[in-house]
This record gives sequence, structure tokens and C-alpha cells, in this order.
Amino acid sequence: MVSSGWCFLAAMIVAYGFANLLQSVAAARTTVHHTFDPGLLLRLAGHRTYLVGLSCQIGGFVLAFLARRDLPLFLVQASVAAGLGVTAIIGVLVLKWRLPMAEVALLALLFAGITALVLAARPAPSKQLGTAGSVALLVALGVIAVLGVFAVRLHGAPGSVALGSLAGLAFSSAAVAARPLASAPSAEAFLANPLFYLLIVHSIVGQLLLGLAMQRGSTTAAVAAMDAAGAVPAAIVGLLLLNDKIWPGREWLAAAGFLVTLAAVIGLTRYAQPQQHRSVAHRHDRAMVGAGRPV
Repeated sequence: MVSSGWCFLAAMIVAYGFANLLQSVAAARTTVHHTFDPGLLLRLAGHRTYLVGLSCQIGGFVLAFLARRDLPLFLVQASVAAGLGVTAIIGVLVLKWRLPMAEVALLALLFAGITALVLAARPAPSKQLGTAGSVALLVALGVIAVLGVFAVRLHGAPGSVALGSLAGLAFSSAAVAARPLASAPSAEAFLANPLFYLLIVHSIVGQLLLGLAMQRGSTTAAVAAMDAAGAVPAAIVGLLLLNDKIWPGREWLAAAGFLVTLAAVIGLTRYAQPQQHRSVAHRHDRAMVGAGRPV
């Protein structure tokens, strides 16, 4: 019987692709923040575009959560990066982005890596994460927050990459919490599990860091850095502690797919160029005002 996780995985990729695009447009319309200020999320919430993007993000999050119930973390986390392809396609068609050939080639390489991981991944239920694992996730939250205070002082592409990487670590920690949590036997056990609350806090911190990263340059660079930083820790923890499986004889395919995917997302942080969100956003705002519609 085919696992329903595959359907959740495909829908997740599309949802994250729309979320990346819409949230980046809203971030470009908001005054750039140079402090690790949660107020940014409130300012972004004043934009309908961001709220729609956030809805897509939440939808992608739920779909990823459902996919992790059966599918290994190395596949789900790497597949989040495939949302970049959806973002790029929509950006080219709607916002008239001009992607350099290097970026197009890297996106094609990304999809090749994801395809290899899909062929290698074997669905299996998760093992539970003990008290030590919960404590480790709590410590990771503190470290990410402290690093975020310093990273927010960076500008341009370095700021996008640094903050995007920290967002990836936060979302990676949330993914580690989500994998065993998805197998909770009842709603009561789900809500009583400390992993549920660690999942929420890590996700909020990751969302704030991603918003800060998108303000500083290329959407592709910010999201690629997030995906690269988030894929490796989750993959390691999943394989060592959470019963993630690979089909026998396809270990080489999983390794190759993961390395190709990782190389593609790292390459995207190097070659991605800042999109002209601000000029597009300003033109959009003027058009909306001229039409007598609120923005």
C-alpha cells in the first residue's frame, strides 16, 4: 500500500513555494529591522500579502507534519527546498524576476537530488525522543536565539544567509520534535508532550529569523540557506535516533541525492541575486492606491 505521506509531501512543496514568494514580497514592503525584534512579525501581519503567505506556510507546516509521520526526515527536510523551484517559477511569471543561468541550473540540480531521495526513502513510523532529546532541543533554542541577536546586525547577502541559516536550524529542530509527535496515540498525549510546545516555539523563532533574512537581499539566498542549514541536522538525528529508513541497496542513492540537494541549495546562496521586490512592491502599492483600494 502506498503511504499517504507522498501526497502530503507533494502538496507541501507547492504550499512552501507560494509561502516563500508572498512572505518575501511583504517583507520587502516593511521597514528593515536591525534588531532581533519580534515586533517585525506584528508589522508584517499588517500586510494582507504576508497573511496569505503565512497561511500557505502554516498549510505547508501541517502537510510536512503529516508527511513526517511515515517518511524519513532526510527526505521531508530536503524536499522543503524544492519549494524554491515553485517560488522561482511564480516569481518569473508574476513578478518578472530574471534568474541567472547558474541559478536555473542549480534549481534543476535540486530537483534531481530530491528525485533520488524519493526513490531511496522507505516509509516507517518514528521512534520516540526521550527526555534528553527534549532538553537538547531546549538548549538548541537558546543557542539559536543568542546567535540571532548577533546575526541581525549583518546587512545584504551575508545577513540573508546568516539569518536564513539560523531559521533553518530552528525549523530543523521543529522537524525533529514533529517526527515522533506525529505518532502520538491520542489528542491528550499530543498536547501533554513537551515536544508540542518546543515545536511551536522553534517554529515562531524560525519564522522571525526568516522574515529578517528576507528583508536583507535575495529571497532565494535566504530560503536556500535555511534549507541547507535545516536539512543536515534533521537527517542525522532522524537516521540515528528516530527510525528513519532507506530501502536496502539504495543507500548510495540516498547519499548521492542528499549531497546533490545540499550542494544545490548551498550553490543557490552563492549565485542567487537580489530580486527587485521593493520596486515591484512600490509599483503595486501605487497601483492599488490609484485604484482606491487599501494595501
